[in-house]
Amino acid sequence: MTIRSTPQWHLAGGWFDACKCAIPCPCSFAQPPTYGDCNGVLLWHIREGNYGDTALDGLNVAMLASFVGNVWSGEHSDARAALFIDERADESQRAALQKIFGGEAGGWPKQFGELFGPEIVGMEYSQIEASIADDLATWSVRIPGKAEATVEALTGPASPEGARVQVHNLPGSEVGPGHGAAVWGKATADRADAFGFSWDRSGYSSKYIPFDWTGPDAA
Repeated sequence: MTIRSTPQWHLAGGWFDACKCAIPCPCSFAQPPTYGDCNGVLLWHIREGNYGDTALDGLNVAMLASFVGNVWSGEHSDARAALFIDERADESQRAALQKIFGGEAGGWPKQFGELFGPEIVGMEYSQIEASIADDLATWSVRIPGKAEATVEALTGPASPEGARVQVHNLPGSEVGPGHGAAVWGKATADRADAFGFSWDRSGYSSKYIPFDWTGPDAA
């Protein structure tokens, strides 16, 4: 299916990652990763969405990804990714999510996919357990036997109670421009063992960012 024949679609929800960078992850500021390369767990929770007449509310998509260098300057290499699609999705929902997140349906996923340009090393339908606290005190994702990340919102002695550390207008926002403030956190667990991705760590960077996408692109 081409962009021109793609139905109108819309996804809104929350995205987060947990990666190997020191806090705060410099990739979000369009800078090279802390240690020269980066890998991590990524989660998109779709609060509400549709692909034409296909409802996508409540579904999750997760990814494992890695790269070397600065994605935003185009000076990166060895980009790899594996995609996990919510096993609760029916056949039409699965097809819709693959088209959107694969970039075929236009919008920000297509733009970022062309910039990142990863080798897709795996894709499967999986149980994805995701949790995002209403007050953004915590967020987490678990793909049983494959990957897991649990995060606590960043805080410190000078933080007002219940306040969140936020950054607006990130120059390297992974969900695209104009989607609200990023909330920073620290991963208490971050592990992966799937499709050649393997790590087990804690204490590194995480951020939560809301997203609101539409497509396809204008003709």
